Amino acid sequence: MTSNLNRRRFLAQTAASAAAVSLVPRHVLGGPGQVPPSEKTTLALIGCGTQGLTELMGMLPLPELQVVAVCDPNRDSTDYVEWGKDSVRRTIAAGLGRPDWRAAAGGVPGGREVGREIVELYYGRQRPGGSFKGCASYLDFRELLDKEPGLDAVKVMTPDHLHATITIAAMKKGKHVMVHKPLANRVQEARWVIETARQTKVATHFLPASAGEEVRLAAAWIRQGAIGTLREIHNWSNRPVWPQYPTLPTDTPPIPPGFDWDLWLGPSLPRPYHPHYTHAVFRGWYEFGGGAVADMGHYSLWPVFREFDLDAPVVVESTPSHVCVITDRVSRPVHNDYSFPVASTIRFRFAAKARRPALDILWYDGGMKPPLPEALEQAGRELAAEGMMYVGDQGRILADFRGERPQLLPEGKGREFLAAHPEAAAAQAGGRHARREPVWLDAFRGGGPTYGDFLLAGPISEAFNLAAISLRLGGRRLVWEAAPMRVTNLPVANRYLTREYRPGWELRG
Repeated sequence: MTSNLNRRRFLAQTAASAAAVSLVPRHVLGGPGQVPPSEKTTLALIGCGTQGLTELMGMLPLPELQVVAVCDPNRDSTDYVEWGKDSVRRTIAAGLGRPDWRAAAGGVPGGREVGREIVELYYGRQRPGGSFKGCASYLDFRELLDKEPGLDAVKVMTPDHLHATITIAAMKKGKHVMVHKPLANRVQEARWVIETARQTKVATHFLPASAGEEVRLAAAWIRQGAIGTLREIHNWSNRPVWPQYPTLPTDTPPIPPGFDWDLWLGPSLPRPYHPHYTHAVFRGWYEFGGGAVADMGHYSLWPVFREFDLDAPVVVESTPSHVCVITDRVSRPVHNDYSFPVASTIRFRFAAKARRPALDILWYDGGMKPPLPEALEQAGRELAAEGMMYVGDQGRILADFRGERPQLLPEGKGREFLAAHPEAAAAQAGGRHARREPVWLDAFRGGGPTYGDFLLAGPISEAFNLAAISLRLGGRRLVWEAAPMRVTNLPVANRYLTREYRPGWELRG
């Protein structure tokens, strides 16, 4: 922080000197309602795929922030994957105020030069001449960190297998960091990320961490005895919404022009390029991703871990789906320890702590859901595509993620509880209010830690990475001892706590 403050003082003095000899618009030097450059937080976006560029559009309007660099091993292409036709391009075009931006190119845009173009077009709108050239573009994140010593912060939006490598490198350079889910896709790497954050004391923010208004409300009801003793929490998601390839690709298409496949692999061992590994489908592979639970479970379960003070689970077990193939007229299941299943259920068991008894969290994906509660069956209702249900020995709380407040079941008991607790009824009627302020920016500018501080991410990171190991081993039950970082009942599982690193990319905390 000291070096950044000194840099800002220098820039402020330089700007003041320039103002004495030339006429400079207020939006350049600052003024009433403007933030001068010397007071802006500078940030680099590392990872310019569909999610990275979409979220870039939410950062550019922030007056206290200046995006000064972008980085990606892909230069510029239209071969990305999106969840709605032309949705990525239209989102960017709307943010730029240019409806026809790249419309003629077709496809889905992505890459570092696309990111640079977006930044400069957006900031150019604020300049008298409509032009701005002040965003650096880098192929390699290591070069970015070496050549941008005055940089304040980075946002990491790469595939999962690169998160720990880039995040640790940035923190060791004194940069504030925010990263998308997961923190890392290996238990050991997540621990190294957290320990590096503790040692460097930079500000950090885990992007999927949510304030969890609905979870806080449900937790408050549970503490008031609404459903008796909490026994289970069920959480289901409609993910995956990407192809889950059941076999490794055998063809070897050429590497696209402008794409550095070797740099994209990063710490992973060499393998032939294939588009089934890259862009938005990477998270379906154990090497490169974290699966459906890491994709969506961080959003829904982060506040659960916080509200119920959960440590790492003591047991993780799973039930993965499988596929079969016919070879020489014999049908056999495919042995698969390289890609996540199309559907799965996962059970996390947490030990009793203080006044809270032992608790199970059950995760469902790929269209799987818990059994329909009798109260909903009698009412002719179905479970929504995504949701959460808290099961106690005297009732249930249902949240379906459609913008409504949690609902107590059975409804008669729920009405009795709300009548006896008018403050709970008022909170239920209040509607849903998502917190959207950029808390990370306040932390990067010297404020306190956010609710997504890396130091809070240990238990949930270990839970989801252990789930991946259980699935990878065909649904084996894992008994976990967190202190020595060891699976005690199945020694073979411990090999997956870390990865085999490519020479020159070895990672340490």
